[in-house]
Amino acid sequence: MKLFQLFFGLILAFCSTFAFAQAIDINTASVEQLDKGIKGIGPARAAEIVKYREANGPFKSVDALLKVRWIKDKSLNKILMDNKDMLTVGGAATVPAAPVVPVVHAAPKASVMPATPVMPAAPVVPAAPIIPAVPAAPAK
Repeated sequence: MKLFQLFFGLILAFCSTFAFAQAIDINTASVEQLDKGIKGIGPARAAEIVKYREANGPFKSVDALLKVRWIKDKSLNKILMDNKDMLTVGGAATVPAAPVVPVVHAAPKASVMPATPVMPAAPVVPAAPIIPAVPAAPAK
């Protein structure tokens, strides 16, 4: 039983490193953060990214990494495949998890009109009050 608990704990610990990994913003990350946090970017490429960013300003998109020396189409594609949703530019993820679908609001429901106009019922006229009969006076 202890062996099972140890094994289960190791699996949870291993999975949590992937679940809680944070995205790295290429516009604010240091050389060390890029080197250690992004698979496929070593210290030389990380230094070139920071050097390019300092000389030319922030990146507009992740594809702008192609302007950095030592990063070509093939290497950028490999970096993006190995680090899904890990690279960001200004806090926005590079690849959306699902396609963005515009929100379409439903039109308000129209009120349903009856087929034939409904006439209000005629008011009920109360019956005349019942007056007790007065006995006729005897004739004199």
